[in-house]
Amino acid sequence: MFKRNKSLEHKRELLFPGVPQSTMKNNMRNFHSLSQLVLSAGPLKPTPAVKHSKAIHFEIEILDAQTRNQICIVDKVSQTSTIHDVKRKFHKACPKWYPSRVGLQLECGGPFLKDYITIQTVAASSIVTLYFTDLGQQVSWTMVFLAEYSGPLLIYLLFYLRISYIYDVKESSRRLRHPVVHLACVCHCIHYIRYLLETLFVHKVSPGHTPLKNLIKGCAFYWGFTSWIAYYINHPQYTPPSFGNRQVTISAINFLICETGNHFINTILAHPSHTGNNACFPSPNYNPFTWMFFLVSCPNYTYEIGSWISFTVMTQTLPVGIFTFLMSIQMTLWAQKKHKIYLKKFNSYIHRKSAIIPFIL
Repeated sequence: MFKRNKSLEHKRELLFPGVPQSTMKNNMRNFHSLSQLVLSAGPLKPTPAVKHSKAIHFEIEILDAQTRNQICIVDKVSQTSTIHDVKRKFHKACPKWYPSRVGLQLECGGPFLKDYITIQTVAASSIVTLYFTDLGQQVSWTMVFLAEYSGPLLIYLLFYLRISYIYDVKESSRRLRHPVVHLACVCHCIHYIRYLLETLFVHKVSPGHTPLKNLIKGCAFYWGFTSWIAYYINHPQYTPPSFGNRQVTISAINFLICETGNHFINTILAHPSHTGNNACFPSPNYNPFTWMFFLVSCPNYTYEIGSWISFTVMTQTLPVGIFTFLMSIQMTLWAQKKHKIYLKKFNSYIHRKSAIIPFIL
């Protein structure tokens, strides 16, 4: 043991010559204390605490738009919930009102909120007040179109068959039908069969609903005019066109051209190739029927009016002419409305186009 202590003292003399042994011991104690202090202090920068975000929920107060009385309160509505989600919860609280017939407004007399709008975009505080309006019995847009177009197809065929309770049997048997009567039936069926097929397989019909009264009005218009048109064209005393077969043939060819063009335009509009921020108006392709896009914003309406004008000239009947005139007015209004939307949404070259009639309207 004595020899070991002597060797340690000899090493200290070699490493720290001229330093007293007591001073060396004090320095070692101080260094040891400082090391323990640093180790016990932990890291220099404390780890920030993780903040847990608290989910925000809203309370929806639903009032009657007419009486301002409270109907119910829908609570625990998240900020990402949509108006459609609120309608579904409202339906659970009040089962007699289905979501499709519920109209919600931020203020009385204001526009109805779209189903895709989120609560956080309309909420000014944690309590949101919405006004309820019963929209009445609703039907889907697909059902509206199918009912409007299937009716004329069946009604026209009933008149074409000359059922006994529509026309006199003896008079119908005495008079032979002019070929234009058969051709008119074929063209009329082609028109509405195309409508039905496009509704089912081409058009992207809105998933929304419309009041039942709109279905009734649409069916009354299409079915009523079809009955009037079919009655005159299939009547035993029907008078063929003034210019004979030449008038019928040219009109029938133009009718088929317009029907074909209308189909190709609807196909392009249903499957647009423009996406993203650089969206542009649907452009024509190699198909010549799509070149109408160079001239008008709504060539589908242009072709539609062309079909009915051709049908009017081919049959030369007053009911068809009146129907064509009314349809032209309605489609012109639709085209002008869409043309204004296109002016705001798409590129500036659309300014060189007309809405529905090239260079005129």
